[in-house]
Amino acid sequence: MKVRLRSSSTLTKRSNSTRRTKPTGKWTKESALGELKRLADPKVRAKLAYFGVNVPEAYGISAPVLHAFARHIGRDHELAEQLWDSGIHEARLVAPLIAEPEKVTSAQMERWVRGFDSWDVVDTVCCYLYAQAKPAWNKIHEWSARKREFEKRAAFALAAYLSYKDKEAADARFEQFLSVIEREAYDDRNFVKKAVNWALRNIGKRNLRLNKLAILCAGRIHQQDSRAARWIAADALRELESAAVQTRLRRKAG
Repeated sequence: MKVRLRSSSTLTKRSNSTRRTKPTGKWTKESALGELKRLADPKVRAKLAYFGVNVPEAYGISAPVLHAFARHIGRDHELAEQLWDSGIHEARLVAPLIAEPEKVTSAQMERWVRGFDSWDVVDTVCCYLYAQAKPAWNKIHEWSARKREFEKRAAFALAAYLSYKDKEAADARFEQFLSVIEREAYDDRNFVKKAVNWALRNIGKRNLRLNKLAILCAGRIHQQDSRAARWIAADALRELESAAVQTRLRRKAG
C-alpha cells in the first residue's frame, strides 16, 4: 500500500551539483558534512520557507540528491548519530537514511524526537527508520499526548507509516490507535491536524474491517465542536468512502 503524501509537500528539485567525491576510506562526520556543504544549492535553500521548513541551519539540498548521497555512504549507525548531533538540517535528513533500524533504541528515539523542528525531518525519520524500529508502537502512544507540534506530529506520521509498512501488525493495534486519533482531532495546528488526518486515512485503507472502523471514527470526529476535527473527518471520509478505495479493498479481501 502506497502512502499518499497529502500531508505535506515534498522538496524534489534537483541540485545543480550532483557529482560526489568519496573520501579515502570510511566516511567521517567531517567528510560527510563537507560533502553536504559542497552540494548546497542556494535556490533550494531559498525555497525552504515556501515549503513550510523554517530551520536555523540549512544548506539547501533537494531530497533526491540527499537520498543519492545516503546510498553512497551506506548503512552506518554511528555516523548517523554524529550527523544528527550536528544540528544541520540536511545532515538530519541523511541520518535516518543511513542508520540501522535494528540498532534503534527507545532512548535514541526519544533523543531525536526532541530535536524535531520541521515536518520533513519528522516524516523522513519516521518513514525510513522508526517504522522499522521495535519501540515504534509504544512511541506512537507516548508521543500522541505531547505538546510540542513536531513531537506530536511524529506520533501520527509514524502511525501512518506503520499502517502499510508493518505487514504483521494485528488489526487490534490500529483499532486501539483510532481512539487516540479521535482524542487528538481537536488540535488545529497545521502539521498536527494533517498528520492526524493522514493516520486516519492510512489506517482506513489497510483492509475492509479497519476501513469500516475508520469511517465510524471519522463520523464521531465530525461531531466534535472543532474546526480542525470537522476538516480531518470530512477529508478522510471523502477518501475512505470513495469508490476507488472501496473497490481496491474488496478486491484485496477477495
